Formats: sequence, C-alpha cells, structure tokens
Amino acid sequence: MFTNKTLLITGGTGSFGNAVLNRFLDSDLKEIRIFSRDEKKQDDMRRRLQNNKVKFFIGDVRDYNSIEYAMRGVDFVFHAAALKQVPSCEFFPVEAVKTNVLGANNCMEAAIKNNVKRVVVLSTDKAVYPINAMGMSKALMEKTMVAKSRNANNTVLCGTRYGNVMASRGSVIPLFVSQIKAGKDITITDPNMTRFMMTLEDAVDLVLFAFENANPGDIFVQKSPASTIETLAEALKSLYTSQNEIKIIGTRHGEKLYESLVNREEMVKAEDLENYYRIPADNRDLNYEKYFSSGEKDVSKIEDYHSHNTTRLDVEGTKNLLLKLDFIKSDVQS
Repeated sequence: MFTNKTLLITGGTGSFGNAVLNRFLDSDLKEIRIFSRDEKKQDDMRRRLQNNKVKFFIGDVRDYNSIEYAMRGVDFVFHAAALKQVPSCEFFPVEAVKTNVLGANNCMEAAIKNNVKRVVVLSTDKAVYPINAMGMSKALMEKTMVAKSRNANNTVLCGTRYGNVMASRGSVIPLFVSQIKAGKDITITDPNMTRFMMTLEDAVDLVLFAFENANPGDIFVQKSPASTIETLAEALKSLYTSQNEIKIIGTRHGEKLYESLVNREEMVKAEDLENYYRIPADNRDLNYEKYFSSGEKDVSKIEDYHSHNTTRLDVEGTKNLLLKLDFIKSDVQS
C-alpha cells in the first residue's frame, strides 16, 4: 500500500518520528516528509541521513497554513506532534489544548482538504479516565478524530493509543540509568505502581496495523506486558550489577497508580484481534433518544484493560525486554 506513495510525519524529529523513519527509509515510499518546528533537530537529522527521499518542512501544527502546505500531495499521515510531558501540561494546560487538540484538528482538516488517504493520530493511555491536563487534551483529540471521521469522505481517520514507550524522551528508564551511572539513589515514586512495557518498534507496529486495518474512527490498542516500578528498578540494577539504593519518594502530582489502555465502556464493544484491541467509533447521531432508550447490559461485568491486570513481568522478563534497547545492550555488554 505504500509503493510510490508520500508519507508525512508530524513531530517527525521526535522519538516516534525517528523510529518510523528508520522503518521506512528502505521501503518503496516515494517520499517521506518530516514536519516539525525545531530547525536544529531537522538539520541534525538531514546531516545524519543525507537521503533525498526525506524532505523537511518547518512549521507548527497550531498554524493551519503551515500544515496545509506540507500536506499537499501526501497519501498517508502519522500525526505524532504533541506536548507529551505531564508536568509542563499541568502548568500550561491551554498550551496543551493548542497543540494536542487544535493542532490535531488542523492536521485532520488539512488532510481531508487534500484528500489524504489515511491519517493515524497517536494518543496515550493518559486519555483513558484522564486526571491530568495532558491526558485530557489527548482525550479531546480522540473525540475530535472520531467526530471528524464521520464526514471525512475520502480520508480514513483513525487512532492508536499506547502506554509509556520504553526509553522515549522524558521516560523513567533513562533517568534510572543515569542515576545508576552517577552512583545516586534510584528514585521511585511507588514500588507497586505498574506501567506497560512497550518498545518504539512495538509502537511503530501498532501504527502500521492501524494503517492496514482501520475503519473510520477506530482506535487501536496493543496488548502489552507490564512491570511494577520496583521490578523495573531491580532489573536495571541487575543488568548494571549496581549496588545503588532504591529510594521511595512518593507519587507525583497527576500520576496514576496504573495505566488504563481501554476503559470498561470501550471493552464492551472492543474487538479482540489477538495481539490488539480495535475500539470502533461511537457512530450515534444527534438523535438523543438513542442515548437514553437503550444501553449496555454488560458494562458492570466488564473490567478495564490496564497495567494491573495485563501480563505481569518478573525481574528476568523485564531484563529480557530491556535488552531490546540498544543503549542498554551496549552498556551492559561492553
């Protein structure tokens, strides 16, 4: 489906954008467009790649004209541009709305105008039962995608939702490794806190699965194992043969005990696709009678899909997964 086509990646200089780019550089795509606002990262990427298939567009998803210009002649879009850090979104929630909601809306509007075939917007576990501004803005982005998918005509809009990607920017694994190397205490918030363990390659696989299987308005979730934060710290200590102490500092503001990827109401209608869940769009119209005259009898019997009830990794299982990260493999095998 990608032969001789053009792919646009918004936020293309980030962790996910780099992973997608690495996957597609040797594909049959005619052109890959990187859209972002950071000219330094674009210049670094351009010098590193030196590949004429990759084209760079400076712009901001908040500016409709800049994203619309980059969208001309595009066949497929990965929308990864976002404000992702929980603390910064807590302090500047309106900025999160401007990028994560209005920016995503600009991207989808531009895609529809230019008859882009498929758009995948990237969401997060924090959009499920959101308790922080980042999650709330991503939840609104999902709702916007579903609403626009009803009338997108020639463009299939869909989404993916995943937990923390291992070793992505701002995540806990690089923090723990830096603390180990510096001989400092490993600071964990709550030893019983669980997180899904997903690699960047898993995230790319999920997006590709959505591209190939999506109906308008679908959201896809990958089934992933989870680890407690304490198990993660112990696994890293073992890999680095570290004697660092583990220090419990308490749960931070806006932080969840566990991640939910599919809520109870969605699980009632979710389709089990072996390695993934497909959450179909709610396609009721504005006839409000449909919201009150009938309901789901099984909602009370269904449980969310979250990191407390998924497959739980022990220390050895966590170590095996951590060794998929190149920088950790390089550290411990050198």
